[in-house]
Amino acid sequence: MTDLPNGWVIAALGEMVANRDNQRVPVNAKDRSTRQGKVPYYGAAGQVGWIDSALYDEQLLLLGEDGVQFFDLGKTKAYIINGPSWVNNHAHVLGRITAGPSLPYLKYFLDQFDYHGYANGTTRLKLTRSAMDTVPVRLAPLAEQERIVTAIEEAFSKLGAGEAGLRTARQLLKRMREAVLAAAVTGRLVPQDPTDTPAAKLLADLGIETGSSDGLPDGWACARLGDIAHVGSGTTPKRGTSGYWAGGTVPWLTSGLITNGDIREAREFVTERAMQETSLRLWPPGTLLVAMYGEGQTRGRCAELAIEATCNQACAAISLAGGLLDYTRYVRLFFDANYSANRRLASGGVQPNLNGGLIKNMVLAIPPSAERTRIVAEVERQFSFVEACERAIDGGLVRSSALRRAVLKSAFEGRLVFQDPTDEPASVLLDRIRADVPPTRQRSRARAAIV
Repeated sequence: MTDLPNGWVIAALGEMVANRDNQRVPVNAKDRSTRQGKVPYYGAAGQVGWIDSALYDEQLLLLGEDGVQFFDLGKTKAYIINGPSWVNNHAHVLGRITAGPSLPYLKYFLDQFDYHGYANGTTRLKLTRSAMDTVPVRLAPLAEQERIVTAIEEAFSKLGAGEAGLRTARQLLKRMREAVLAAAVTGRLVPQDPTDTPAAKLLADLGIETGSSDGLPDGWACARLGDIAHVGSGTTPKRGTSGYWAGGTVPWLTSGLITNGDIREAREFVTERAMQETSLRLWPPGTLLVAMYGEGQTRGRCAELAIEATCNQACAAISLAGGLLDYTRYVRLFFDANYSANRRLASGGVQPNLNGGLIKNMVLAIPPSAERTRIVAEVERQFSFVEACERAIDGGLVRSSALRRAVLKSAFEGRLVFQDPTDEPASVLLDRIRADVPPTRQRSRARAAIV
C-alpha cells in the first residue's frame, strides 16, 4: 500500500494518541485472587481476569506489546475497551487526544498493519513503545474515517453471523457423531435380522463366557473385554542404557500419539537389543492401543495400529481373540462411544489414570457378526457425510477470515467507501493534532511525512 487516496496523509502513530503506558500495573493471578472485584483486568490480547479497583475509566485502545501474533494477518493485535479497567504491562494503552483520529479507526488499521521491522524478538515477539510510536498510519479525512469504521463494522457483523452459524453447525455435527456412535454400540443404528447367528453362540463356540443380555436387542450378548481379548502394555527402556535407543529401527509409541483413527508412523524407535532385554512386545497391525494416562484429551482415546510397533507403559494394547478379529473396528467404536464414561473410570489421586484391570473389566455389548458388518459400514457412511460437512465448514471459516483481511485491506487503500471531495483533508487534521501537542512531545515523536 504505497499510493494514498486524495486527502489522505501518512502520520506516525505516536503523535496521534495519548500514551498511558506509565499508568499500567501488572498483578499476578495469585494476588488478584485476593482482590476479586468487578473491574476487568486486561492483557495483551483481551481480558484475562477481574480485580477490585480501576487504573483507567475511559475509552482506550489497547495494542499488544508482547504475546501477540504480530505476523499473522488473521490475528487481532488491538482492541477497544470502555469504562473502569486495569491493564497489565503486556499491552500498550492508547487514549484519544482531542483533535486526534477515531480510536476504532486506529484499531482496524493496526489489525492489518505489517509489523515486520517493528515487532522483534527471538522466542517472543515484542513491540516496544519506541517502535510503536513510529508505526506509519494511513490517515483518512475525519469524516471518511467514520464512514470506513461503519463499513468495516457492518461487513464484520455479517461475517460474524455467518461464522457463528458455521460453528453452530460444527457443534451439531459433533453431536451427530456422538449419536451415531451411541446408536452403533447399543443396537439402534441398523435393523436387526432374525436370521443372523446370535452373538452368544459365536462366543460360546470360542469358549467365552457371556453376561446378562437384559436391555440388549435380540441376538446381542455381553462380555468382558478381558475375556474376548488379550490386554497388555509396554514399557520405556532406560534412556541412559547403551544400545537401547541409538540407531533403533523398531517403532516405539507413546500415549500422546493416540487419537481416534489409525497410527501409521512413530516418532521414536528402539533397538532389537532393547526388545530382547526388556519386557517390550511387538504388536502387529490391527492391535488397538488405548491411552491410559493423560489429563488433556488423551486418556481414554483408542487407535488402531496400521504398522507393527511397540509402546510405552501408558498404552494398553488390545489384541482380540482368534475368531473375533473381525470385531476390531467395532471395539474401536465402543471406545469412541464411551470416551467420556471411560475417562471417569480412571482411578488415582492427583492425576487419575486408567489401568489394565479397569480396561479388562469393561463390558461390551456384542452384536451378531453379520449385524456388526452392517453397523461398521453404516458408521463409515454417516461419518463420511459428517467429514464432508466439516471440511465445508472449515473452508467457509477460512474464506470468511480471508474476507475480513480483504475488507481491511480495501479500507486502508481507500477503496471500501466513497471519497467526498468536500471532506476536510487529513493534512488539516494532522496540523491541528500537532498544534495541540506540547512542543516537548512533538520533538520526542517521529514526525509524519505529509503526502
